[in-house]
Amino acid sequence: MSKKVPYRLYLTEDQMPKQWYNLRADMKEQPDPLLNPGTGKPLAEQDLYPIFCEELAHQEMDAETRYVDIPEEIREMYRIYRPSPLIRAYQLEKALDTPAKIYYKFEGNNTSGSHKLNSAIAQAYYAKAQGLAGLTTETGAGQWGTALAEACSYFNLPLTVFMVKGSYEQKPFRKAIIETFGAEVIPSPSNTTEAGRKILAENPGTTGSLGCAISEAVEKAVTSPNYRYVLGSVLNQVLLHQSVIGLEAKIAMDMLEEYPDIIIGCAGGGSNLGGLIAPYMQDKLLGKANPEIYAVEPASCPSLTRGRYAYDFCDTGKVTPLARMYTLGCGFIPSANHAGGLRYHGMSPILSKLYHDGYMKACSVEQTKVFEAAVFFAKNETILPAPESSHAIWKAIEEAKKCKETGEQKTILFGLTGTGYFDMTAYTSYLAQTMSDYIPTDEDLERAFAQLPKIPGIQ
Repeated sequence: MSKKVPYRLYLTEDQMPKQWYNLRADMKEQPDPLLNPGTGKPLAEQDLYPIFCEELAHQEMDAETRYVDIPEEIREMYRIYRPSPLIRAYQLEKALDTPAKIYYKFEGNNTSGSHKLNSAIAQAYYAKAQGLAGLTTETGAGQWGTALAEACSYFNLPLTVFMVKGSYEQKPFRKAIIETFGAEVIPSPSNTTEAGRKILAENPGTTGSLGCAISEAVEKAVTSPNYRYVLGSVLNQVLLHQSVIGLEAKIAMDMLEEYPDIIIGCAGGGSNLGGLIAPYMQDKLLGKANPEIYAVEPASCPSLTRGRYAYDFCDTGKVTPLARMYTLGCGFIPSANHAGGLRYHGMSPILSKLYHDGYMKACSVEQTKVFEAAVFFAKNETILPAPESSHAIWKAIEEAKKCKETGEQKTILFGLTGTGYFDMTAYTSYLAQTMSDYIPTDEDLERAFAQLPKIPGIQ
């Protein structure tokens, strides 16, 4: 075994980052601009004010400010659960009999059980500072809805959460905890909005998608006086807030005189992955280091590995701005049997651009393999991981096995985004061997691609 380092390394409160890092400031080529869905022209910051609160709209469009100060009110709430630990997976290494050194950044030590609280606090804070009457949002597996409910409760803001119907039915305890913090939860698509009614009329038996829920949440926000919409992933502002994960991880790794050869994150919309890799991607962009960076996504919703790099709507109802990203088409509905989040049809424009330009790699994995990795990890590291996180665990195990074969002592860092205690229905299905895998066919994807908007001069 290599030189002994602590199982868990906690930074002090004074070492917690005082600024977020804006990855776009160091990108040689910027992501393509958001487009107005009506005119097809690039959006200005002010065009986002009816949907987002003003400071978040500014953060969304700002590609120049490298470091953004974290307001003290946000840092005060961060201190409740941050800094989060960097953990050396000694027992996992031993079980795999690998020379690799495996570290993971654990973000599950808060009631939401995930990293989502990092951005939820920021978005609720800015909404409160602007004097808004309330917020609306969507949630897939429920982690974001839970986190935002916590943050809105802290800042005394009303919240309406549209939860993907498939997850709403699979995870009743997520609904209960969101309501515990005072938010309203509505299964999506619903009959409470025009967008929801239209989707149900076209597909009465649908289990929903994040795209559906976003449509409903945006409609609810723009039709409610002094309300705004907030999103838990994909957006530039969210990756900015989540950079606290990677910044903390890098400080801790530097203290241990370690630098990862391989960095792995699960990928749905991109918030956890973008946050974890941020300072390491900065090194890569500036030519200081060249770590391998992997996005791991579900085979049932493979936007990077099988999607198109194209402009698309961010929602199924086609009311949001158009973003150029890797997408499966805004009408794509993931398989209902998928047992976690990572169900969004598109990938963060920032990460899509970095992937398109060759700065990172991507792979996809079936959910039965994900749960096999999750159970193996839990037995050795004692933490029951979220299904989302377990995509990254699967890849870390695969890379550690390669090191055993080659004898290389690589250092692996992955993001353990949260815990799986609200996912016991999925775990039960896996253990009972009733869980199935679904991989969309090329024909399935082509039907969705055929609906991509036509942008003159681009696609």
